[in-house]
Amino acid sequence: MKIHIIGGGNLGGAVAIGLAQFTLDNTITVTRRNVKLIEHLQQYGIAIAADNTKGIAVADVIILAIKPWQVDTVLDEVLPHLSGKIIASAVSGVTLGHLNKKVGGTNTVVRIMPNIAAQYGASATCISAEASDIAKLQPISDLFDKVGTAVIIDEKLMDAATVLGACGTAFALRYIRASMQAGIEIGFDAKTALAIAAQTALGATEMLLKENAHPEQLIDKVTTPQGCTIAGLNEMEHEGFSSSLIKGIKTSLKKIKE
Repeated sequence: MKIHIIGGGNLGGAVAIGLAQFTLDNTITVTRRNVKLIEHLQQYGIAIAADNTKGIAVADVIILAIKPWQVDTVLDEVLPHLSGKIIASAVSGVTLGHLNKKVGGTNTVVRIMPNIAAQYGASATCISAEASDIAKLQPISDLFDKVGTAVIIDEKLMDAATVLGACGTAFALRYIRASMQAGIEIGFDAKTALAIAAQTALGATEMLLKENAHPEQLIDKVTTPQGCTIAGLNEMEHEGFSSSLIKGIKTSLKKIKE
């Protein structure tokens, strides 16, 4: 496939690098007005350009990784060069209804919400489309399955997917940072504390996914009666660990809907 990514910021760049590393036989182009900021992508065999339309006519998939306020302007610029393509929008808050109205039925429109872990083949990507276009989602689903996992969801959940899957990266990293800081308090140097905290989070995630278990089932495996694990967990819950995380996710969702 020929993949044309418009927007070489953190997300667009991460998706491009992930696709370059974890998929085969794809040609990837990334565009950004200030092309110097994406020169590093060339080391992965990714073509770069300052012109959004450069080579776009032969692309199979166009991925929009731009700001919401840029969508209409960018589509006005590129649509005269497109027909029969898949346009995958990673733009938060811009609905399929708006995109389809703008595109005018000349191309297939889907929404995607990957995260920056795509660069390492570990994104959780959510995908949605109008009911009439669901059958056309398979190429996009297959593509993003290569850089993590891809699930097809109803569009009404796309804002929630943004919070849980994209904002969630920051929430998980904040947990690891706090764990690292605690590690320093109990005697480790910063580098060692971070290594232990990060690997422990990775290990917990691997167990969860590979065993297809509920988190509490795995928690039970490391909480012995009157042990230090349950004592720590109870203290965290008394201080609002779970409730603050839930409130944070719901607050982010409220913000994205404003």
